[in-house]
Amino acid sequence: MVEDTKLIELKGICKSFGDTQVLRNIDLYIRRREFVTLLGPSGCGKTTMLRIIGGFETADEGELIFDGKDMSGVPPYKRRVNTVFQKYALFTHMNVYDNVAFGLKLKKPEELLPGVANPSRRQIKEEIDRRVMRLLRLVKMEAYAKRSVDALSGGQQQRIAIARAIVNEPEVLLLDEPLGALDLKLRKEMQVELKALQKKTGITFIYVTHDQEEALTMSDTIVVMNQGVIQQIGKPTDIYNEPKNAFVARFIGDSNILSGVMIKDFLCEFAGRKFECADQGFEKDEDVDVVVRPEDIKVVAPAEGMLTGTVISTLFKGVHYEMIVASPDGFKWKIHSTEMTEPETEIGMIIKPFDIQIMKIPYNILTGWVLEDNMVDIGPVNVRYKPGNANADEFDDEETVNVYILPQDIDIITKEPEKEPDDGDNILTGEVETFRYKGDDYEITVKCGDLSILVHTYDKVKIGQTVYLHIPEESIRIRKREEVVEIDDQGN
Repeated sequence: MVEDTKLIELKGICKSFGDTQVLRNIDLYIRRREFVTLLGPSGCGKTTMLRIIGGFETADEGELIFDGKDMSGVPPYKRRVNTVFQKYALFTHMNVYDNVAFGLKLKKPEELLPGVANPSRRQIKEEIDRRVMRLLRLVKMEAYAKRSVDALSGGQQQRIAIARAIVNEPEVLLLDEPLGALDLKLRKEMQVELKALQKKTGITFIYVTHDQEEALTMSDTIVVMNQGVIQQIGKPTDIYNEPKNAFVARFIGDSNILSGVMIKDFLCEFAGRKFECADQGFEKDEDVDVVVRPEDIKVVAPAEGMLTGTVISTLFKGVHYEMIVASPDGFKWKIHSTEMTEPETEIGMIIKPFDIQIMKIPYNILTGWVLEDNMVDIGPVNVRYKPGNANADEFDDEETVNVYILPQDIDIITKEPEKEPDDGDNILTGEVETFRYKGDDYEITVKCGDLSILVHTYDKVKIGQTVYLHIPEESIRIRKREEVVEIDDQGN
């Protein structure tokens, strides 16, 4: 049972490696007995956060509080935390029993048997044996106690690694993608076993993965991360049913994501028509992302539908059929249905208000270095910004800052400029990496040197095509790193 008391708190945690900021102002608390999953793509900062909690890395800024105490400068071995890595690092010259007992044998007698004055060797041996065998029974490996770890399967080795980590009775167990080396069937089995083990022991689990199914299956709370920023925190059902932005919606399960306009509270427009929805609090006529899950679209006769389309493919997925449906405007809908519909069939689609999720369009967040004359170096080029779009009157020379640019504020130029772009022209040269139609416009990713920049455009381009991005100076917002990491459309 998850307790309400906070065990771990991260306050304003920032971490950089060189000029690359991997964690941006992280605020998070973790409760006792909670199973928390840090979920996100490679390079999002989740493992760095885990290593800071474990004491293997030090934050550049911010506080790490453990049970009310500041952990600054406290080495890993003095923290009530153990870690299980993807590579289990078992001792191959020891059998299963000795691997699990290793940490206990390093303890001082008074640590192993608190309250027992001058314990005998026999008492110490009996206590070690009691704890080791209890853990082996818990992970269903009691019969393998004397077996060499080299003779175990991947799943069995993983159980031993977990048993060795929790035999010392830590308050927190850190797990860094421990199932990554297992095959799909075994991974699914271990998901169930890990959750059951966490409930039995009452230890707080902090689990790192990029696998959405693992996170949804095991977690009490999921923390979705991208580019060093927490995108959303919530229960698995909330993360899936109420994604905060398009990244979360796309990363967690299948989604239809379209460009839309929030006309007013509870009324939006996308796919060429207006829809009632359950969202409010947006600006009038604000550009938004619209998310509709495949299972939330009801298939009906064309005359009964709010939208129409033609089925272009149908796949049986075991518990449902997955259909790709082309609408007249060219958008391809993904629909999950328990009923089979043949390709080339024209259908109608109904979407209820509560099945439409409206989200703000996320910013491109870049690392920049402030220069003279309201210029900022963003890597490939120096760009000019308006002073009123910065959250400070003065910056240090070449101070490292966060640079925010909305995708819809970037102009795409497909023809080569008449002259070579210069500093202050605010033009970047890049190559189209990804291309996605969103029902009204196109969402593309452009690789500009080491940067990947998200752009919304009405121009159709091709993957691999060279394009030029013009970023108006009034669309560039500059923020000191110790300040905010999220801003609204007015730059606040």
